[in-house]
Amino acid sequence: MKQLYILFVFMLLVACGNDKNEEQTEENLQKTDELVVSKEQFKSEQMEFGTLSEHDFNTIVKVSGQIEVPTQNQSSVSTFLGGYVTKSPMLIGDEVKKGQFLVTLESTEFVEIQQRYLEVAQQLNFLKSEFIRQKTLYDENISSEKNFLKAESDYKSSLAHYNGLKKKLQMLNINPISVENGNITSTINLYAPIDGFVTKVNVSNGTYVSPADIILEIINTHHIHLELSVFEKDILKVKKGQKIEFRIPEASDSVFKAEVHLVGTSIDPTNRRVVVHGHIDDDHTAFIVGMFAEADIFVGSLNGIALPKTAVIQVENDYFALILEKETSNDYYFTKVKLDIGLQTEDVVEVLNAASLANQKIVVNGTYMLLNEAEGGGHSH
Repeated sequence: MKQLYILFVFMLLVACGNDKNEEQTEENLQKTDELVVSKEQFKSEQMEFGTLSEHDFNTIVKVSGQIEVPTQNQSSVSTFLGGYVTKSPMLIGDEVKKGQFLVTLESTEFVEIQQRYLEVAQQLNFLKSEFIRQKTLYDENISSEKNFLKAESDYKSSLAHYNGLKKKLQMLNINPISVENGNITSTINLYAPIDGFVTKVNVSNGTYVSPADIILEIINTHHIHLELSVFEKDILKVKKGQKIEFRIPEASDSVFKAEVHLVGTSIDPTNRRVVVHGHIDDDHTAFIVGMFAEADIFVGSLNGIALPKTAVIQVENDYFALILEKETSNDYYFTKVKLDIGLQTEDVVEVLNAASLANQKIVVNGTYMLLNEAEGGGHSH
């Protein structure tokens, strides 16, 4: 580069026993190289000076979890009487509305329960009439109490049986009135219990399903949330209302925002973690239930002394900044000073040894150019 010249001054460290030499040794450990650049080049390369400044650093708890929906937004469709699937038009991904037809089952058990109901319904009419007759006779002291109590018992027992069978028919989506009119069917239809999307289909035409089988599953994704897993050592820092930033690393580079809504009150003994429920700010984003998430929970803030990241040079595992040592009419003389860094954000880095840099002019823009020219390597932080 024009008018840019770099001068390295390697300082020899000599161990001595007096305080003065010890101080010089410590200084030499921190100030390692001297660089010189012309003022004209400094300006043309748009380099800039800056100083240390205070910055509030967020303290975070790093966690992982996944996208979930509330339990009331999930439904497994099954039947309490077994049967064969005769019609199953649903596919995974289909959107359904509550009450929409899902599947048809056929079984002789459906016929038998309707027959029993019809028999009990007809018998109930007779027993009801007999109960009323015996009550009238008993009230008029014509019939014995024994006959009345037996008629009452038979009627109420039959009524309970009738109501139980009627409820089962309703659970099977069979109309009891239609059965009482003599209409008996061998098939039943199952309907969607909630709005949502079909996420699992476990049957096809001809499949026999028992009461223990899940025919299909539906999930309503209109309200999704974060289900995070927090280590026991961090859980006391997490409070309701704290902000969350999370990413879906396998699907997007975007950062999404959420808020702590519920903090679990028990620890999983297998992994010593606690579940934290987070409400997502924009739950209309096309998340898929089960997506893996990496999240930062913002649990507090700390004040520190910082430099812009553009001022920090990283060489392997060490970090440096360039401070103005002196200037002449034409040149700036810089010293490369080692930094002890702490907390970091996307833009700034905390400097732990800030006292040694107080009131110093520091190059905050253009350090990468000086480094590349001088050492042929490294990168700005």
